[in-house]
Amino acid sequence: MSKRRHNVGLLAIVITALLWGTTGTVATFAPEVGPLAIGAAALGIGGLLQAVIAIPALRVAAPQLRANRAKVLLGGLAVGIYPLAFYSSMHLAGVAVGSVLSLASAPLASGVLEWLVDRRPLSRWWMLAAGLGVLGSTLLCVSKLQGAATELLPMLAGIGLGLIAGATYATYSWVVHGLMHARVSRGAAMGSVFGVGGALLIPVLLVTGAPLVASGQGFAVAAYMALVPMFLGYLLFGMGLARVSASTATTVTLLEPAIATVLAVLIVGEQLGILGWAGLGVIALVLGILALAPANDSAVPEKRNHKATRMAAVVGSLESDS
Repeated sequence: MSKRRHNVGLLAIVITALLWGTTGTVATFAPEVGPLAIGAAALGIGGLLQAVIAIPALRVAAPQLRANRAKVLLGGLAVGIYPLAFYSSMHLAGVAVGSVLSLASAPLASGVLEWLVDRRPLSRWWMLAAGLGVLGSTLLCVSKLQGAATELLPMLAGIGLGLIAGATYATYSWVVHGLMHARVSRGAAMGSVFGVGGALLIPVLLVTGAPLVASGQGFAVAAYMALVPMFLGYLLFGMGLARVSASTATTVTLLEPAIATVLAVLIVGEQLGILGWAGLGVIALVLGILALAPANDSAVPEKRNHKATRMAAVVGSLESDS
């Protein structure tokens, strides 16, 4: 995998993280809309749009998708759970804490998945970047908690939901990346997983979404969530996953809580102390390490070298798809 290809993937995921980082702050502009409705609208509509634009690719990849139906269903279930847990976490624990916990836990969960299921050793560069990312996110979280007059139970619930969001985010990233390496095109992999997830979220939207259409502002918030960070953001995320590993992708998106925190301070009025700004600096260092270090994707166990030819063919197909 060329360095240029790797960095293009990183850039796509950085832009994705910037878009995702706006969601918590934008959600505060519709306070009458609950987090379940916001989450269901964002990824329910956005996921179905992913499937619609991928219809030609889905038709071509139908045999591979049928062969990997269990993996597609797992990824779709993770997509369905993720936004409900993510927006509920921010609702209970605050924009900064909820987004930080969700994204800080994702690289660890993703790395464990690759290690346990794919038997892929994690490179030292990735472990350093993930460790620093978690440190930076923890500093952000501690800064937010200092002096906060927050009820304990809602905060604990928000923390738990943030961890669930991180685990499901890592799961669907791993599934999509795995489908691509099973010769499923980028469009078909994203369209199938997010189409299933979007379909699962539509009933939730029908039950909880009435406030979204009760006011023009609520409708505008839902439209922005579905079209910009979810639809456009996940198009870019799929481009990135075709070029870097799922563990690297989830580590790069640690930029999201940094953006979310800055917006929460500047627009929502949440407080951020010295520790928080130090955390932002550490996360910036993480992005630098991932951009300058050798690509993590090349780390494969020696005993699997007999698959090199087949993997080269897979990479070639991914390049042609993109």
